[in-house]
Amino acid sequence: MKLAIRLAFRNLIGAGLRTWLNVIVLSFAFVVILWLQGVMKGWDLQAKNDMMDYETGGGQYWHEMYDPYDPLILEESHAPVPEQLKEEIESGETEPVLMTLGSIFPQGRMRSVTIKGIRPGQDVLKLPTESLDTALHTIPAFIGAMTAQSAGLEEGDNVILRWRDAKGTFDAAEITITAVFYSNVPSAEASQVYIPLEKLEEMTGLHGHATVLIFRDSEKERPEIEGWRLKKLDDLTARMDEMLQTKTIGQSFLYGILLLLAMLAIFDTQVLSIFRRQKEIGTYIALGYTRKEVVGLFTVEGTMHAVLAFAAAMVYGLPFLIWQSNVGWTMPMDVSQFGMAIAQTLYPAFSIGMVVTTVLLLIITTAMVSWLPSRKIAKMNPTEALRGKLQ
Repeated sequence: MKLAIRLAFRNLIGAGLRTWLNVIVLSFAFVVILWLQGVMKGWDLQAKNDMMDYETGGGQYWHEMYDPYDPLILEESHAPVPEQLKEEIESGETEPVLMTLGSIFPQGRMRSVTIKGIRPGQDVLKLPTESLDTALHTIPAFIGAMTAQSAGLEEGDNVILRWRDAKGTFDAAEITITAVFYSNVPSAEASQVYIPLEKLEEMTGLHGHATVLIFRDSEKERPEIEGWRLKKLDDLTARMDEMLQTKTIGQSFLYGILLLLAMLAIFDTQVLSIFRRQKEIGTYIALGYTRKEVVGLFTVEGTMHAVLAFAAAMVYGLPFLIWQSNVGWTMPMDVSQFGMAIAQTLYPAFSIGMVVTTVLLLIITTAMVSWLPSRKIAKMNPTEALRGKLQ
């Protein structure tokens, strides 16, 4: 085996420019595939972290009637806070959120919003709830950047808020925008108005009620509570996982194209080598090499393209990937309206397993492509091969 590796390496170096062209193509495919995988993994980590920070926490209890995609039943989706969770709420490990429908009237225009009541002192989510702890003659409220942009509101603006209480009576009051926050989670920003929980309870007459209960610890075992549905973190991020899986499947086509181009170059090189090196093949067989050993030699020779490609990729690809993981990849378009948790700048994330898997994929694929044309050697007549003629 050592002799085969030494002969293969010598033959590759002797091939000159043809070898290095193949190595460059293979190394480029390796770097691009690894970079794309890193971008997807970085997006996954960033999206889930942002969702935990601004919307889901470590998991939630939903009122049995609550459906985030059905606003018509939102005003009925509430119940008193369960006794089992009151201790966690008092300690700050679980945060009750009460929701109801409402409307705001910026510049005389009506916009439907979801009013969310949340405690000013909470720290389960990274929302600027401290801005609600403000003494004003109006109701303090904060909104997301998407709502601020679409409604033309800024910090310090006043606007009329209309809602309906538990008895169905409409009422209205003035709110003051005490903060505008920016996140990468559109569902936490779009058409959402956050006000103090106690104030919303007073406005609706739903004292001690909640629509969702957000807890901090995602690892803690949670009991089933009658009238509430337990939503673990995996359940809350399932749509994001499905979307990323779809993106990954789409990228696999690009991987296939890159590998196809690289493998086509290797295949052509192997076919040309066998055609031009008939006398060399015949000499190997005449010296005692079995046909399988000669096939193995050419297969190793082709596979070493991948090994040299990995070495070349380390030279220019490693600095590039490290630079990308530090500065990130800024999207060439505004992604704030995409409706998904995605940052304007994505920071690729790489792992040892990802690198090893990609290297093994290239090596195994290259070995198979090198072996396919090499099988013809087993059918060669040594005498004819020494004379430079194939049967």
